[in-house]
Amino acid sequence: MSLSIRPASECRYDIASLGEIMLRMDPGEGRIRTTRQFRVWEGGGEYNVARGLRRAFGLRAVSVTALADNEVGRLVEDCMLTGGVDTSFITWVPYDGIGREVRNGLNFTERGFGVRGAVGVSDRGNTAISQLKPGQVDWDHLFGELGVRWLHTGGIFAALSESTAEVVIEAVTAAKKHGTVVSYDLNYRPSLWKTIGGQAKAQEVNKAIAPLIDVMIGNEEDFTASLGFEVQGTGDNLDNLEIDSFKAMITEAGQTYENFQVIGTTLRTVHTASDNDWGAIAWSRDEGFAEATHREHLEILDRVGGGDSFASGLIYGLLEGEPIQTAVEYGAAHGALAMSTPGDTTMVTKAEVLKLAGGGSARVDR
Repeated sequence: MSLSIRPASECRYDIASLGEIMLRMDPGEGRIRTTRQFRVWEGGGEYNVARGLRRAFGLRAVSVTALADNEVGRLVEDCMLTGGVDTSFITWVPYDGIGREVRNGLNFTERGFGVRGAVGVSDRGNTAISQLKPGQVDWDHLFGELGVRWLHTGGIFAALSESTAEVVIEAVTAAKKHGTVVSYDLNYRPSLWKTIGGQAKAQEVNKAIAPLIDVMIGNEEDFTASLGFEVQGTGDNLDNLEIDSFKAMITEAGQTYENFQVIGTTLRTVHTASDNDWGAIAWSRDEGFAEATHREHLEILDRVGGGDSFASGLIYGLLEGEPIQTAVEYGAAHGALAMSTPGDTTMVTKAEVLKLAGGGSARVDR
C-alpha cells in the first residue's frame, strides 16, 4: 500500500485526534423533553476515533482539544482518562464564571426507537475549542519531537469557526512535514453550517482541506454535501444506496484528488431507528475497491458513533498493514458492534471485532 506509516518505535503515539469533545447528556430509553435524569458520556466525531483505537485496539492515543477549566471540563477530562486517552494536549482556558466568554459543549442526544428517529440537540456555542487559533499548539513538538504515526480530524471541527478551519490546515501541514499519515472524516452536519453559509461554505472549507489528506472518510451523504460529488441513483432520503454508484463517485474523487491514497465510506439504509442496513466500501490507490460484509436489518441500540467506530477499525487495519479488504471489514464490524451499546464511544474488544469481521455469530460466549 502506498501509505508510508512511521514505525511505532519512533513515535510516542499511534494516533492523535484534533477536535471538540462534548459532554453527551443521554436520557436512555426516554426523551430529552420529558426526562428527569441523564447519563453522561464524553464524545466527539474526531475524538471517538482515537478513543476507539485506544480502548478496542490497544493503541497509544492522544487528543488535541480545548476545554474551559471548570467542573464540567474536568468531568470531560475524567471521562477521557477512563478511556485511556492522553490528555497532555488539552488547552485549558480560564473560565469566566458564567460562560459569557468561554464554555464547554453539551450534546443532548436521544437514541430513538422504531419509527421515532434519534434526536440530537447540541449546545456548543462559544466553546473553548471553537476559539482555538493557529499558533496555540506546538505541532512540531507533537509530530516531530514526540512523534505520531497517524492524525485524525474532520469536518465537525472545521465547521466550528473560521479559526478552527485554519487550525486544521496548520495541523495537517505540520503532520505531513513530519511523516504522519492524515485522515479526515467529512462528517457533514447541516446544523453546524446553516447559519454560516450552508453547503456552499462547507464545500469551500472542505475543498481547501482535501488536497492535504491521505485517507478520506465519509458516509452516504458527506461526499455530496462537503465536496460536491454526485452519487447517481440515490433517493432523496438516501434509501436506495447502489454500490456501483458509490464506486463511480469514489473513482471520481480519487481522480480529482490525487493525494487520496484511501477512501472509505459507510452505507446505511434506515428502515427504522432500530433497524438499519449497514455496510461499507473502501478504495485504495494500490489495491482498488473492497466491499465489507453487508448486514441487512442490523439491530441498532444507539447509532451515534457508528461511523467513528468504522473509521477507527479501518485505520487500525491500515496501521497494521492489512489489505484494504481486511481493513474495511474491521471498520464495518467495529461500527456494527459499537451501535449495539449506548454512548458515542466503543465498548467492544479487538477480539469481538476480529470475530465478527471473520464471520462470527452472536451466539453466547461462556
